[in-house]
Amino acid sequence: MNRKILQIAIPSIVSNITVPLLGLVDVAIVGHLGATAYIGAIAVGGMLFSMLYWLFAFLRMGTSGMTAQAYGRRDLQEVLLVWERALTIGLGIALIMILLQEPILQGAFSWIEATEKVKAGAARYFRICVWGAPAVLGLYALSGWFIGMQNTRLPMLIAIVQNLVNIASSLCFVFLLHMKIEGVALGTLLAQYTGFLLGLGLWLRYYGRLRGYQQGKSFWQAAAMRRFFLINRDIFLRTLCLVGVTTCFTSAGARQGEVILAVNTLLMQLFTLYSYFMDGFAYAGEALGGRFIGAQNTSGLRRCVRLLFAWGIGLAIGFTLLYALGGQRFLGLLTDDRAVLAATGDYAVWAMAIPLCGFAAFIWDGFFIGATATSWMFRAMLIASGSFFLLYTTLHGHLGNHALWIAFLSYLSLRGIVQTWAWHFRLHPTRSR
Repeated sequence: MNRKILQIAIPSIVSNITVPLLGLVDVAIVGHLGATAYIGAIAVGGMLFSMLYWLFAFLRMGTSGMTAQAYGRRDLQEVLLVWERALTIGLGIALIMILLQEPILQGAFSWIEATEKVKAGAARYFRICVWGAPAVLGLYALSGWFIGMQNTRLPMLIAIVQNLVNIASSLCFVFLLHMKIEGVALGTLLAQYTGFLLGLGLWLRYYGRLRGYQQGKSFWQAAAMRRFFLINRDIFLRTLCLVGVTTCFTSAGARQGEVILAVNTLLMQLFTLYSYFMDGFAYAGEALGGRFIGAQNTSGLRRCVRLLFAWGIGLAIGFTLLYALGGQRFLGLLTDDRAVLAATGDYAVWAMAIPLCGFAAFIWDGFFIGATATSWMFRAMLIASGSFFLLYTTLHGHLGNHALWIAFLSYLSLRGIVQTWAWHFRLHPTRSR
């Protein structure tokens, strides 16, 4: 079982680590063009797409759980239909994004504070990259389907190729063809479609035989489509809560001044780094948990839960020790501002507590997605988000920035606590039938 877990988790971790490279490469390239407005334009444009695509992450998560369960039941016809539904809906959403690109852009600029130069550059970047929406959302559907089929090596390969294409094409467009922001955007667009087309090619290469299961079982079957949309609705609402907490965390730090904002941003990098690893094991929970539930293999599911929590606890302890011993040195690599680095010492203990407070939420998220128990995942997120806002509102007048971190750690912990209760007392997925 541990071997199966690692076969899914390790490629997922590699894929996760490569994700921020797309944005990092873009910033690094425009950073050498001699105008600070270019960096701001890429940052704003990239943020717009991050927020938009984050909202549609349900295409990956919902597809993963439903595919894994169908795979566990050996229902290959349903496996194919889940792929078709996810891909079709993803492309449909992308088409709507392209058609509404101007209202989306103007709506975003109504609440983003930036100079006119930055907004003009961000608009040029957005109007090019928005045409990549079909590739991005189509790849969400493909990646979720691959994970559900217990195969995370293909998403890893796609992510690596995407980054190589992005680096090479952006450099060529900017420094050989002198296209500046437009060159960076075209490089990103080319990388996105390369990844999507590679994903389709790999699907045909390794899973094309499933086309033989295409029968008259309706693609638009009412019950199946209703389940598909209900699952994805819950994940979408959960994501809205997550975005709300993240946005509030950033804005609350900003209201306390530049130094506190910088401190919180740096310390959150420790959470981000930890999340790349924990997400890999959450993906293993999605794939293996969904498969065992589909096969009604309760003993296998129980063992999988125990082992993944053992991995989660081990990683949490390891990262806590790592941050305690070397966290300050890591932050020193991100900035040389002495005032900011000195201020991080006042709040570092909260960042060190993140792994132990958050590991259960990550692991349970994977199992709840695999079990397609998304309504309980959303309820846990709603309760946890409510605790975040309540605690911060109550404590920030007395504790300042410490209140923000206490609220965030409570939010992480409560997600895991509520999901633990729901798994054992409401879902009973590991009880013998």
